[in-house]
Amino acid sequence: MRSIPFASSCLAALSSFVAAELNLSQPILPKQVLPSTFKPPQVFKNTNLVRTTNLDKEYPRETINVIIENIDSKPQSEYYLPFESSLISSVGGLEVKDKKAPEKGNFKVEVVEYDTESPTEFYLIHLPTPLEPKSQQTLSITYSLLSALTPVPAQIGQTERQYVQYTFSAFHPSAYLTEKQKTKIKFPNGDIPDYTSLPASANAEKKADPQKQGSTFTYGPYNSIPAGTLEPVSVRYEFTKPLTHASLLERDLEVSHWGGNLATEERYWLQNRGAQLKNHFSRVEWQKTSYMNPVTHALKALSIPLHAGALNPYFTDDIGNVSTSRFRSGARESHLELRPRYPVFGGWKYSFRVGWDADLSSYLRKLASGESYVLKVPFLEGPRMSEGIEFARVQVRVILPEGATNVKFQTSVPLVDSQTTLHKTFMDTLGRTTLTLTAINLVDEWRDRDLIVTYDYPWTAGFRKPIVITLGMFGVFFVAWVVGNLDISIGKKKTA
Repeated sequence: MRSIPFASSCLAALSSFVAAELNLSQPILPKQVLPSTFKPPQVFKNTNLVRTTNLDKEYPRETINVIIENIDSKPQSEYYLPFESSLISSVGGLEVKDKKAPEKGNFKVEVVEYDTESPTEFYLIHLPTPLEPKSQQTLSITYSLLSALTPVPAQIGQTERQYVQYTFSAFHPSAYLTEKQKTKIKFPNGDIPDYTSLPASANAEKKADPQKQGSTFTYGPYNSIPAGTLEPVSVRYEFTKPLTHASLLERDLEVSHWGGNLATEERYWLQNRGAQLKNHFSRVEWQKTSYMNPVTHALKALSIPLHAGALNPYFTDDIGNVSTSRFRSGARESHLELRPRYPVFGGWKYSFRVGWDADLSSYLRKLASGESYVLKVPFLEGPRMSEGIEFARVQVRVILPEGATNVKFQTSVPLVDSQTTLHKTFMDTLGRTTLTLTAINLVDEWRDRDLIVTYDYPWTAGFRKPIVITLGMFGVFFVAWVVGNLDISIGKKKTA
């Protein structure tokens, strides 16, 4: 065992700044800055903590169920959750709920800032109701870790199986004393050639550590773990699938009242973080294996489920149109299958754009009174694959009709920025009102979250473009008439 170093830089703090803020409708406000000597007040203890790590996708998914108890003499509402510096900037979608009352929604969570000399960072969890002395509450904490898997070996042959390594702590990092805890690791299969074993003396039941049951390992239970204690361990397991990482996703949603259309375009910058090829890529070898369809760590296809009624899909990359796509429209769901221009092996990159149209009436509703509209769209769509896909940065633009005002939004997706600007396009006068939202460290499991946008759009604004077009045409005719009646002859006019 060793003390938690909690070394954390200011850059990591900025990259994960407010990664758990919910329902932002205004610019982000400065956070509390704490001195480097700050330590969480020891007002809580963890009575029992169970951490479950799911490794069936390319990003680890952590679920922590912990019973906390107020050991102070006053009610407390601030619970600190620490992370190592190597993880704080990779944490995505951290959510906290009451395990026994999840219907009450998520707790407010924020990243606490520190000065440049601070070696420690925390997520600060605000309990909606202060916990009374000697009272207990069960917290359910969930989050994902991006770019947490490392291919070992780093280079493999084109047809070899891929193995990845995940390093973590058998003792869950905590700012408080933990009376009892254990960690469960769920692997995608039983091929686990290497893992760290701990002495049985550390185990509360004096058993082999970890305990193995099929593709599930259990470290612990452990008793009386002091605050800030780590026990680093690592596991290496077979994961012959692509580690698809999107460094950037730009998603545009253009609303057209006149055409009754919702136009969607998504632009991806992808990279396969899997093991790199040991030798040069062999097209012949790839063609041979394509008929047998063996497992591979190369990204060779993307499956994008769409809402029913999607129309006119297109798929282009940096070179131009990509013809290796298939679109199927169904009554309940449409489906778009894409094949990149080339198989994307470990370390390779591929950027492309995909778009489609949809009937606006399926997403837009007009309120019974007034001139207000409500737009409900998915915040994230994109590929759905068994191995998952992670997004380092997502930028969503909702381009509303020209003349839209009083724009508001609501979403449960953690955001880092939101702003309203103008977007000028064909035949616009002042420009279209555009809502731009930015999120970091998202995974494909967030594709079920909705974005609700409300705005006012008076009926007079709908006639702005036809009036502009009409006046423009009359202006052209008038200029043509004036030019046609000009006397541009050089000689003098003859008199009678």
